[in-house]
Amino acid sequence: MALADDLRARIRDIPDFPTPGVLFKDITPLLAHADSLRAVVGAIVEHFDGDRRPDTIVGIESRGFLLAAPVADRLGAGVVLVRKPGKLPWRTVREDYDLEYGSDALEIHADALRPGERVLVVDDVLATGGTAAATVRLVERLGAEVTGLAFLIELAFLGGRARLPGVEAMALLTY
Repeated sequence: MALADDLRARIRDIPDFPTPGVLFKDITPLLAHADSLRAVVGAIVEHFDGDRRPDTIVGIESRGFLLAAPVADRLGAGVVLVRKPGKLPWRTVREDYDLEYGSDALEIHADALRPGERVLVVDDVLATGGTAAATVRLVERLGAEVTGLAFLIELAFLGGRARLPGVEAMALLTY
């Protein structure tokens, strides 16, 4: 079975979650399957190793953390967390961004990245691109360089990639 087929078979569709009309892609069955999780991490590492190798992996709350940590381990990089406001214990930098229906914000520790540091941003899903674009802006405000973005799933019909111009974005699965 091809990697994409194996991964798709382990992602559960949940209709009307978290709101009516949304078809939620539940990755928890995939995460629970050791070989599938290892394959996801391996594919991201393979794509960003060599000349693309980052210094640091930035994981986006919260499922992004679950992928960012093993990717960082395999690449010999550190992990930095981007979280919702009020979740980080020290001085933070905040980035507000618009959602399809409303707005939100993300924060990163003010000393989490060094100027010129090469960063790979990792998250589970690229949807409308608002969260990923806000994370890119946070990284750049700290003087670091986003050299790539990695996602398990891209919901291409939502057009999120268009909000990430000039940055390489890869997704293992596209819906």
